[in-house]
Amino acid sequence: MISKDTIEKFREQPTPFYYYDLDVLRITCENLRKESEKYGYKVHYAVKANANPVILKIISSYGFGADCVSWNEIDRAINTGFKPSEIVFAGVGKSDREIESAIDANIFCFNCESIPEMEVIDAIAAKRNKTAVIALRINPYIDALTHKYITTGIEESKFGINIGDLDEVTAKLATLRNLRLIGIHFHVGSQITRMNVFSSLCSRINELQDWFEARNFKLDIINAGGGLGIDYDHPDTPVPFDDYSKLINDLITLRPGQTIHIEPGRALTGQCGSLISRVLYVKKGANKTFAIIDAGMTDLIRPALYQAYHKIENLTSSGALEHYDVVGPICESSDTFGKYIELPETSRGDLIAIRSAGAYGEAMASRYNLRDLPRSFFSDKLEP
Repeated sequence: MISKDTIEKFREQPTPFYYYDLDVLRITCENLRKESEKYGYKVHYAVKANANPVILKIISSYGFGADCVSWNEIDRAINTGFKPSEIVFAGVGKSDREIESAIDANIFCFNCESIPEMEVIDAIAAKRNKTAVIALRINPYIDALTHKYITTGIEESKFGINIGDLDEVTAKLATLRNLRLIGIHFHVGSQITRMNVFSSLCSRINELQDWFEARNFKLDIINAGGGLGIDYDHPDTPVPFDDYSKLINDLITLRPGQTIHIEPGRALTGQCGSLISRVLYVKKGANKTFAIIDAGMTDLIRPALYQAYHKIENLTSSGALEHYDVVGPICESSDTFGKYIELPETSRGDLIAIRSAGAYGEAMASRYNLRDLPRSFFSDKLEP
């Protein structure tokens, strides 16, 4: 809930901007720390969800590691308090320069997705007279049951090593002298709210544990990835993590000495952020009324890209409820945040909050139409 005092301070600021409630972030981080300590998990925050330095410094202060998908993310993580020894480097297309920089930084692990990638990492490590630590990202053939653009573990996905290719992969690995395999890694998708998806993943992990054990591979880590969703209908509810963490703990059969690693992103930062915008115009259409705001898909692309839902609130009106299509100023028909949204009577100048925007909001902002990037404000200090 955004307080009345905070709303009054919003009036003084040019819009659009991101507002982060750091108390919500800290409560969420504390929830996860308690669960990870209870079950002995290692947490790597998925930096791609939100790489704002203020956010990263708070998350790193809880002792979590980082899951990164570019060298720039690794560099940002190190500079905001994450230890290189607790950073994993994922992604299907790591460049040579990124691999070189990550090896030089002595990161914890590369999550490898193909034989060609393994060969390149091995060659670069050999030139530096180092051994690169890797985990194999395996495609588990499990549907995340979310939007197709954020489903990453099905047969048609570009991500991960196909199970049928594991014999070839492990045979190749035996010839690569500058790689050391320490575990297996999975990620089936994002915004997963059905626990049966994670149950299916755990079953697949157990099957693959047997496969590797039968071939005398000792795995130190089982990285179950991330993907835990948030409740977009109730943006003031921090993620509790208890059901998810208990399920992972109960269903994955670990071998002696093994540790479970997880990579939450949205679940940590999603509920702490809101995109704050002003109404520019209220326009009557043939069959609907448009509330045209100054935030657009350049500031928050999720509704346009994923047809995603975000709760929308008018912070400054208490009038009778009416229905609006809430749209932005970008010259694209997809620049729509919500259709037939019930809001108090809305007028030019009203402040609009698009809630649960702390993940994949600011991080995906662009300058399309040569628009300015949104600024960010924090509950601890309402200044940029």
